[in-house]
Amino acid sequence: MAETAQQTPRERYRAQVRAEIKDHAWQQIATTGASALSLNAIAKQMGMSGPALYRYYANRDELITELIRDAYRSLADTLRSAAAPGADLGVLAHAVRGWALEDPQRYLLIYGTPVPGYHAPDDITAISAQIMALLLDAGSAAPLRPATPFGRHLEDHRDWAAGHPAPPEVLHRALSFWTRVHGVLSLELAGHFTAMGFDPALLFAAELDDLLAT
Repeated sequence: MAETAQQTPRERYRAQVRAEIKDHAWQQIATTGASALSLNAIAKQMGMSGPALYRYYANRDELITELIRDAYRSLADTLRSAAAPGADLGVLAHAVRGWALEDPQRYLLIYGTPVPGYHAPDDITAISAQIMALLLDAGSAAPLRPATPFGRHLEDHRDWAAGHPAPPEVLHRALSFWTRVHGVLSLELAGHFTAMGFDPALLFAAELDDLLAT
């Protein structure tokens, strides 16, 4: 609020227009997918010319980057809120699922099919590393089991852990958690369970119980 109060009217107007552009972008992504995102189409919806809109976002990739930043920051904030003292990976898993179901397009933009030709800047990787650090912290709180061969392999390939000091047992646990949670969620959000007739929430809970028991 203080930051907004310090902005000039011109800066506030620019921020409002950029936010409106993002709202239209999310609507377009929900309809046609991120790969078909069109700034010219958004400009038409807003009653602007293409060149006028490009004063707010230079190109499609800059807009996609802003949407991805917003999505990652939102997920990181959600997990930080859930990661109270004593919170385990199960608590974080349900927080991730709740966040994903609240806005499936936001989830699919960062964990779904990559946008052809788009390359995220380095700061996106830094935000995603914050999320992984929260998982590694939660995984470190659980009783440790002997390291597996894959866990020892991860010890030599831990760049994705962004310098976190977790031992190989925790690296394996966090990575297994992340892949299985996203595997179930991606199938659910893509509608692959719809025709099967079962409750995806129960499958998610069963997969999580199995994972945390190992």
